[in-house]
Amino acid sequence: MFDELWPGGPRFLQDSEAFPLCTDSVLLADFANPIRAKRILDLGCGAGVLTVLLADKAPTANVCGIDILPESIAVCRKNMTANGHDPACICTGDLRQYRSFYEAGSFDLIVSNPPYFPAGSGYSAPNDARAAAREERNCTLSELCQAAGYLLKWGGSFALVHRPERLSELFCTLTQSGMEPKRLRMVQYRPESAPNLVLAEARRGGKPGLIVEAPLILSGIDGAASPEIQRIYHRGI
Repeated sequence: MFDELWPGGPRFLQDSEAFPLCTDSVLLADFANPIRAKRILDLGCGAGVLTVLLADKAPTANVCGIDILPESIAVCRKNMTANGHDPACICTGDLRQYRSFYEAGSFDLIVSNPPYFPAGSGYSAPNDARAAAREERNCTLSELCQAAGYLLKWGGSFALVHRPERLSELFCTLTQSGMEPKRLRMVQYRPESAPNLVLAEARRGGKPGLIVEAPLILSGIDGAASPEIQRIYHRGI
């Protein structure tokens, strides 16, 4: 059974063994800028929430996705098809072997909602799919950035969502992989809360210079969804 993200919006068949449809991918899809992108890649696409949203946002682009779990790729292909997108470029594979799948400089935009925590750093989910989505079991942050740096064309962008406590590591790793951090947005649950997520964009071969955008606030002091979240989820429109 497919669930609509919002009334009349994209529909998703979720993988019961993997992470459920989450806000993180929706926020990243809104943050990423696919304007003029002809080829887009979702690294570690999972069930394809981010993949579908980017395909909706950039209908003329060729949107690809890769994930190491065959069961997640099967769901991703069904989700792409259900939303009117071609699933031909959705493939099973280890993104650490990126040279085996794609040529250097193949993509204008790469996106990723990667695992946030190093393997063995705390709680481990009870099944492999959830554990792989939470922990860097199949790909470290460094390996992810290496793949993105190789696969992006010169001037292309890499957008991802991550945790604020790893921001220094993220920026250093992006730079080491040939990408310059260019845009940053913190995500806060409430105006008075500390950030719990970061949205970051880096450019292949970019010059130094970082734009820090206003924080994305998810809800007001009263707990009601913020105007921006209502816009992102097409509520009241």
